Amino acid sequence: MEVMQKKMTKKEFREYCLRRLRKVSAVGRYKKDKTVLHALYAIIRHDNARKIMLYLPLGTEVDLYPLIKQLRREKRALYVPFMEGKSFRLVKYRYPLEIKRFGIKEPKNSKQYRTKKLDIAIVPIVGMDVTHRRVGFGKGMYDRFFEKEIKNINKIVFVARELCYSKEKITDHYDIEADVVIVP
Repeated sequence: MEVMQKKMTKKEFREYCLRRLRKVSAVGRYKKDKTVLHALYAIIRHDNARKIMLYLPLGTEVDLYPLIKQLRREKRALYVPFMEGKSFRLVKYRYPLEIKRFGIKEPKNSKQYRTKKLDIAIVPIVGMDVTHRRVGFGKGMYDRFFEKEIKNINKIVFVARELCYSKEKITDHYDIEADVVIVP
């Protein structure tokens, strides 16, 4: 974990963190991801989480596919973002997956019923500040989603291959806050 010393804007901090994530993702990613997945699975088991929001990873994000495989075998209800406009809605994780905007994989459009309450939401982060609020990729999709759904989510877990942390408050009031942060 590297802590930022110099005061940066949120945009500068995001760019700095993305450069670092690209570097750390090139080396030892399997071991880092395995460490994060082990801790995530322990939380899911401890909380007996049955309804779980996940994401389908990009190259710099923790690869959740081994965890998804395990949770599907255990018949847990898995939901992933389906982009709509400037936000997303959750759809049931199912095959086939298609590559959409920004290189993000999604299941085909589904109107399948999604339960309102989620036990855990697993959210990728680029960085985090002293308030434990998320710095993401800068599109605001997660912020808009959580603004509407936060009351229906029991626990928010941030994950990253490496924690990029600012001792300064650089996030905004609408940036989502973690209950738990997992990094290797």
